[in-house]
Formats: sequence, C-alpha cells, structure tokens
Amino acid sequence: MNLFDMEQSKVRTMVRNQGVQVMAELTIGRLADEAGVNVETIRYYQRRGLMPEPDKPVNGHRHYPVAAIRRVRFIKRAQLLGFTLDEVGILLDLDAAHACADTRVLAANKIQAIEGKLADLKAMRKALTALLLQCDVGGTKDHCPIIDALASG
Repeated sequence: MNLFDMEQSKVRTMVRNQGVQVMAELTIGRLADEAGVNVETIRYYQRRGLMPEPDKPVNGHRHYPVAAIRRVRFIKRAQLLGFTLDEVGILLDLDAAHACADTRVLAANKIQAIEGKLADLKAMRKALTALLLQCDVGGTKDHCPIIDALASG
C-alpha cells in the first residue's frame, strides 16, 4: 500500500473556449474537497500557521490559489508518516529554504522515534501474551490473572 496514493485532483486547466472553466482560485470548500480533507482541517492548519489565510474581499469569500491543494496534501502525507504538525511546519520551512540535508536529519530522527515505538509495542505485545497465557491456565470466574496483574502493578 502506498501512503501517497491520493485521489487524483479534479482541477482542470483547460481554456475557456473548450467549454471548461479555468480554475485559478478555490473557495475553502472546494480546496477541502480537492485535498481530501474537511473545511475545519484547513481552518485548523491556518490557526497553526501551516496555511496562509487569504484576505476576505468586502462582499465575498476568501479564495485560495490552486497551489494550496499541494500544500494541504503535503501536510496530510507528512502526518501519515508520523510527523507532528510542529514538525510539518519545520518541513515546510525547510522546503522553502531548499534544505535537503536538514530535511534528511529530521526524517532520520523520525525513523529513530518510530523504532523506539516499535520496541515499546513489541514489549507490550509480549507482556499481554504472557498475561493471556496466565488467564488460559489459571483464570476462574472469581479470579482473573490479567486483572490481578494490572491491580498489583
């Protein structure tokens, strides 16, 4: 499974005389649809400083550039890889600075954190498996080895 397979963008860039409207800007709802997120997600990213909030015209809705779709998808993909929103902000800054070496360091640190979490998960699985075995050999209606182990811990 590829984490980066997302629905293809529906943004069309055909010329008007072909009967399809050119989309140069998007409403927040359209941006959310195109990026595969909820409108509130876009607003949250704006509050976190990950997405700029366009000026609101006097009699209208804010309009986002088509490039905003790429930014939202970038954020979501980074989250799928385990990056926090704070780290995503750093990645966005590194992207703007073309700092590949620094980006690599951040990714390597993320791998180390994932390895630590995997080790913790393996230890949890081992402990739970041992508790299940105790339950299989010594559990009764009035006595549960799992509850006893959790209560005494």
